[in-house]
Amino acid sequence: MVTSTRLSAIAAAALLSTALAGTAVAQTIKIGVNEPLTGPFAASGTYVVNGAKIAADEINAQGGVLGKKIELVIEDNKSNPTEAAAVAEKLITADKVPVMMGAWGSSLTLAVMPKLMEYKVPMVVETSSSGKITTSGNPYIFRISPPSSVEADAFKPILPKMHVKKADFLVINNDWGRGAAEDFGKTLKADNVQVGLVETMDQSAQDMSAQLSKIKATDSDTIMVTTAVEQLTLVLKQATALGIKKQIITTGGSQNPDQLIDQASTAANGTFHLTTFAPWYPDDTPNPEATKYFLGEWKKRGYSFAGATESFRGYDGIRTIAAAIEKAGKAEPAAITEALWKTELMGLNGKIKFEKQGPAGKESGQSMPNVYLIKIDNAKVVLPKL
Repeated sequence: MVTSTRLSAIAAAALLSTALAGTAVAQTIKIGVNEPLTGPFAASGTYVVNGAKIAADEINAQGGVLGKKIELVIEDNKSNPTEAAAVAEKLITADKVPVMMGAWGSSLTLAVMPKLMEYKVPMVVETSSSGKITTSGNPYIFRISPPSSVEADAFKPILPKMHVKKADFLVINNDWGRGAAEDFGKTLKADNVQVGLVETMDQSAQDMSAQLSKIKATDSDTIMVTTAVEQLTLVLKQATALGIKKQIITTGGSQNPDQLIDQASTAANGTFHLTTFAPWYPDDTPNPEATKYFLGEWKKRGYSFAGATESFRGYDGIRTIAAAIEKAGKAEPAAITEALWKTELMGLNGKIKFEKQGPAGKESGQSMPNVYLIKIDNAKVVLPKL
């Protein structure tokens, strides 16, 4: 038989346990991380997550944010838009994160955006480049990567030096790829460059020889390619096997040139790539000290240098979120959303400061990072002399 005194003791213990559990949760500030860790974009998503971990460790070693450690709650969206939306809802409702970073691909981010609106939780977008992300009227989006339009604008002064007369496109068949073809197509046409074929490839496709054969038969001198590094490796190898001699320029900043050198070998030689971070030349980056620290940590952890061009996004994304939480003074979604508009810091590829884009009253934030053109020449990354 359990006495009333015993019941009181049990109740008191339960209350104490609950209180202690609540206290334990309050000791960290959670940040949701929604990235592709499996599926076609797994390599890139893993690089971003590893960069995020370096930022979290650095911030926590310096005392954390608002006197608390930050805790990354990392979830795999499996390179799938439906999964990305489900992950976002889980992070918000189950893990109670007040802010997120994600979701790598444009289609993944676009799938998450309705959840941000529904729950009024902000997200820092570290990679996605579709123009629709910041122009569709979502006030909880803050992007530090350049949309295709910004990348195309950065390419505009370089274009005359590339001697492009006519270009064909081969792009991944999603919002990212189609958006890149549209934005770069406008830039080319404005400079009196002809736009020829626009061929697409599914993100899981392994054989692009049919599209490449069509492009080989045209009178274009250049192929503009947009896809992730894994598929791009196949494109370069297959283009070489078909004897294509046309100039190849990739967009989207997710090419990992060193990984291309390792995996595509000589098929990567002579190709040009637009990227948003230049780790090969740290002294020429906007923040040399931070770049050298980041690259040192990346190496210390045994990661391949090839991942640096992707991983820096996670590093800058978490640093941006931490700065906004500090400015907000509390880890609450509304306060962080407001603080992101006032947040300024020097990222690894330039100043991070959000400008308004989209419909009045529902603007998204867009930062304007640097864009570089690099070339792979004899298995090395070089800044081309144009």
